[in-house]
Amino acid sequence: MVKSHLALLLTALLLTVALAANDDKNDRKSPPPPKHSPPPPPPPKHSPPPPPKHSPPPPPPPTKPKQVKCSFGNDVNPYCKGVEAYCPGKCPQSCVMDCKSTCKPICVCDKPGACGDPRFIGGDGNSFYFHGRKDHDFCIVSDSDLHINAHFIGKRGPSMNRDFTWIQSVAILFGEHRLYVGARKTSTWDDERDHLEISFDGEYVHLPEADGAEWKSLYVPALKISRTKAANTVMVELKGRFKIIANVVPITKEDSRIHNYGVTADNCLAHLDLAFKFDVLTSDVHGVVGQTYRPDYVNKFDVRTKMPVLGGANNFSTSGLFATDCAVARFGRGDGEAELISDLADVKCASGMDGPGVICKK
Repeated sequence: MVKSHLALLLTALLLTVALAANDDKNDRKSPPPPKHSPPPPPPPKHSPPPPPKHSPPPPPPPTKPKQVKCSFGNDVNPYCKGVEAYCPGKCPQSCVMDCKSTCKPICVCDKPGACGDPRFIGGDGNSFYFHGRKDHDFCIVSDSDLHINAHFIGKRGPSMNRDFTWIQSVAILFGEHRLYVGARKTSTWDDERDHLEISFDGEYVHLPEADGAEWKSLYVPALKISRTKAANTVMVELKGRFKIIANVVPITKEDSRIHNYGVTADNCLAHLDLAFKFDVLTSDVHGVVGQTYRPDYVNKFDVRTKMPVLGGANNFSTSGLFATDCAVARFGRGDGEAELISDLADVKCASGMDGPGVICKK
């Protein structure tokens, strides 16, 4: 009995040891529990790209200089016939050829007259500005049998207390006749397209668009209008009295950008640069430029200023382009006592690009 119990106990013990060994073996074969690593970092937040920097638009390219040419007319120096050239850098759009001597281009505004934001050169050789007022008319020259008025257009600068002004047209009165030379309003400038408008005694003057083309009056044989280039520049001549060069020029985008003119897309402010040559005037002549030809004229400008300004606009204001009622008018009022003066200087008038006004000089 005892032996059977011992046998059972031994069998149970051996079975227990075998089971334990098997469990130990299984434990060695089992992989270790997984290590829990921290969760991966969230993806980086993509901030929106910085807005592109808007640089100001590049300035417009410079305007190509105007090309001028000597024609083959009878009054042209044989050595100059057919000679072509571009306007100098200081007047890229406003020059004419000297076809009688140098065969070279000369700036319209180097002669006595009016150019740009009206800059005048008087008969005494001094330059000065005359602002005038936009949409008003002023007498430039008034003599007993010659009267020249100018119509001013303008643009008010955003920081200015006055207008930028330019000469849009002129009226020339002599005897019983009336001549009009003006620049047509235009939005986009095309140098190859003519922007001049001319009439004589109320009749439109047709002048072919060709270099050297001429128009002569049937009623006033001494009056001749000729083109010095195919478009936009003419010379008006009353033989023995005067020659006037009128050149139409625009305010370019570059001019407007630099000087803050505020030119809009619907109007490039086409205007006239003028050069005057008078053969004879009387000693009583008056007007913005005319007064500077008087023998008793005294220049009262301050010579220390860069460019003096002529005031007294009310003295030169007229009620209309063909009116002769300015305070200093002399037209039709000659008393026969005024002395005739000749050998007069050329005068040019132009707008200064810095905006002060019209300037005229010899």
